[in-house]
Amino acid sequence: MAIPVLMPRQGQSVESCILGQWYKSVGEEVSEGDILFSYETDKASFEEEAKEDGILLATFFEEGDEVPVLVNVAVLGNKGESFDEFNPNVALKEPANTKPAEAEEKPKVVEFDVEDDSPNKRIRISPLARKMAEKLKVNIQSLKGSGPHGRIIARDIETAEKGVEKTIQQPVETQTIKTVSQPTTILESGDDYEIKAIPNIRKLIANAMFQSLQNSAQLTHHMSADARKMMKLRKKIKKEFADGTLSQNVTINDLVCFAVIRALKKFPQVNTHYHGDKMKWFKKVHLGLAVDTERGLMVPAVKNADDLSITGMSYQLQQVATQSKSGNINPDLLNPAAATFTVSNLGNYGVEMFTPVINLPQTAILGVCTIIPRPKEIEEGVYGFVPMIGLSLTYNHQALDGGEATLFLAEIKNQIENLSL
Repeated sequence: MAIPVLMPRQGQSVESCILGQWYKSVGEEVSEGDILFSYETDKASFEEEAKEDGILLATFFEEGDEVPVLVNVAVLGNKGESFDEFNPNVALKEPANTKPAEAEEKPKVVEFDVEDDSPNKRIRISPLARKMAEKLKVNIQSLKGSGPHGRIIARDIETAEKGVEKTIQQPVETQTIKTVSQPTTILESGDDYEIKAIPNIRKLIANAMFQSLQNSAQLTHHMSADARKMMKLRKKIKKEFADGTLSQNVTINDLVCFAVIRALKKFPQVNTHYHGDKMKWFKKVHLGLAVDTERGLMVPAVKNADDLSITGMSYQLQQVATQSKSGNINPDLLNPAAATFTVSNLGNYGVEMFTPVINLPQTAILGVCTIIPRPKEIEEGVYGFVPMIGLSLTYNHQALDGGEATLFLAEIKNQIENLSL
């Protein structure tokens, strides 16, 4: 009996994935546990294994296609069985590869015999992993694979190359995500240029940014806040942490986020999602934090951030940032709908002003800029240079009026300038 192979769903928030590489060809015999194909979301890469034995009767999508989750991508079964009923493309176009299995030329098996200290030892390794090992000069003979039946897969090669401890694959609900940088294909080159293919991850991010700007009326207001009190508080916290009297090293960004949460409680209309003819108002603050990773920008959410103390919030922000960079973050926390408001901090890069893009359906996003000295009246008729932190609020003008946005930004400024714990 023919059995369809579905595009898996990695977390409830993932709606589609990019098909990466086919490891099996139509007509090839497949055993349970064999890797069929790789795929990726906008944040992570995975490999899908066969759930049972059979022949790969058909594939319905090509490498690089964006495929909705839980849609048939292939069919396994017995030679000669019909598979037309499983073809999701039948009403749209001819399937990418539905040639009968008996007409296909069987490719070479994706396992390789490699000499080792132990005689006749067979090493099970995926083609992608083998190519990566050759490129990165990784000795596969000493590796223990984390794939099905001990197969060495791409993340094992990357882990070995970096010399860090390997993460064991877990069930989907808590599955570890490996943020592997994908190689870039050179399509064309000349004496003074190269044309490179855009990685799948960049395609997804680019589409998300385009959709955000196309489907909302985004406007940005800029303001600066006196950072003297916040910097003094940070200095005090840093000393207490060094002395061991404080358990968490609270950063400037943590203090800004703490001020943002207080401002959101006073302006609940900003702590919302905009859905065209309706808005979703949240009773709790689920704070999104933009995190720069090797794979690209991730925005994990800290749930119920308004229930946390400053040290507790600092710890949670540190945790989601670390998990995003290492690849352990829950995919559901990366969904833009998981957060009610996002903070993006480019202050460490020296950025003085920028225009962050909203993570729809959120109503607004705050850009935090670097601290620079600016002239300010210290007392009547007396001016001096004061450390000022730049704040850039982008908001959806469909959901918020300019006056509301300005008052909210002014409240963030007020909270920063009068910060106390």
